[in-house]
Amino acid sequence: MNRPTCGTCGAKMKRNGTTKAGTRRWRCPKCGASSVRKHDNAAKALGSFLRWLLSKDAIADLKVSRTTFWRKTAWIWRIWPIAPFTGEVHDVVFLDGIWLRRKAVVLIAVADGHVVAWHLARTECASAWAALMLRVPAPKMAVCDGSPGFAKAAAAVWPETRIQRCTFHVAAQVRRCTTLRPRLEAGIELLGIANKLADVRDADGATAWLLEYNAWCVKWESFLREYTFKEGRRVYAHERLRKARRILNKLVRDGTLFAFVEMGQEHGGAWPSTNNAVESVNARLRDMLRHHRGLPLLHRAKAIFWWCYAHTESPLPAAEILRVMPTDDDVDGLFAAVSSESKREDGAPDEHGTGIVWEEFHMPTRYRQ
Repeated sequence: MNRPTCGTCGAKMKRNGTTKAGTRRWRCPKCGASSVRKHDNAAKALGSFLRWLLSKDAIADLKVSRTTFWRKTAWIWRIWPIAPFTGEVHDVVFLDGIWLRRKAVVLIAVADGHVVAWHLARTECASAWAALMLRVPAPKMAVCDGSPGFAKAAAAVWPETRIQRCTFHVAAQVRRCTTLRPRLEAGIELLGIANKLADVRDADGATAWLLEYNAWCVKWESFLREYTFKEGRRVYAHERLRKARRILNKLVRDGTLFAFVEMGQEHGGAWPSTNNAVESVNARLRDMLRHHRGLPLLHRAKAIFWWCYAHTESPLPAAEILRVMPTDDDVDGLFAAVSSESKREDGAPDEHGTGIVWEEFHMPTRYRQ
């Protein structure tokens, strides 16, 4: 028989009738302590909550009132799912961010078909990208969509990693400058050249594209120099076309437009040129937020965290998640500890900032083991 052990002396307990509520009472024959066995349903509740969150079901489909559902799941929203650190080195890592609102973005890294890291930040600045990259060993190649601050962070954290700019996003940037129906002949030709980026697969295709683009630059050089005067100052007449040219020139000069071709020549095999892997993740995240629309901002961020954690390579079972994942109380404790340590004996303010950095909370040592 599965008998509980005494919490006082550790001896096996015996049945001792029932309580007024009909619950089985147990008594220790050695020390006389009496207790009832309580079943912890927290892991079961967490599993049910995650199945709902990752599905299309509305609260009405759960056959429970909205008030009851939020009351029973309030404690789950206090948990922070933290990305596990495996130390695995990937050949290619795809990076992108999903915006929740202004001043709130979740940066996500995907490799080999699963999520490897995520980070909540205010903007896509270099420090935010660096905080995400520090959680992932430097890959051979990283594919991005040209987010602000990414290049600076990659140069500091992944200096040996080749950067591939997503060619789909490059073509989209050019289309924003030329529009889908350009009126000028120069714009029509540039739009056609940008659309051909999707057809580049190897070194011959990259060479042909570069030759065609260079011929376009030479042909329309004098045309793009045309200017007019506006309010007493000189303004270029075709600034949007000049902007598109600047974008392409910088990518060619930095070697990030056809890095996938060079990687294929150096290491063999096919290397990706687009950010489709992480864009599909973002699409599924937006679907989840749309199915559960109305969540507060913090809940939307944690919902994305839960989705990302469920799509890691080896997510833990619910019982283990409850044991290792931090909660809002842990965060409050960190802030309180830092606040108490930052006080000087003479009562003067600190000369240097000692507050908790959110980037550091994303990667605490004891949660990465």
